[in-house]
Amino acid sequence: MVYFEAFIWVILLSTSLVLYRIIKGPSTYDRMLGVNVIGTKTIIILVLIGYVFERPHFFDIALLYAILNFIATVVIAKYLERGRICE
Repeated sequence: MVYFEAFIWVILLSTSLVLYRIIKGPSTYDRMLGVNVIGTKTIIILVLIGYVFERPHFFDIALLYAILNFIATVVIAKYLERGRICE
């Protein structure tokens, strides 16, 4: 359990560094990448919580969140490239 708490703190610390990149990012793509990284770290935390507390439903939630994170990244990238989502 001690390793779990330490790992969560490391993830939260690295997330705060990514938040700095989102706020001060020189370009929109850096900000978009930062949001994607935070989504990935959230998925990792959900999987860890599901494993440590033996809650298999958290794995399903993490998988759903990963799919939504990917789709949102693709949609935002397409919007930034073309200026619209639909063709």
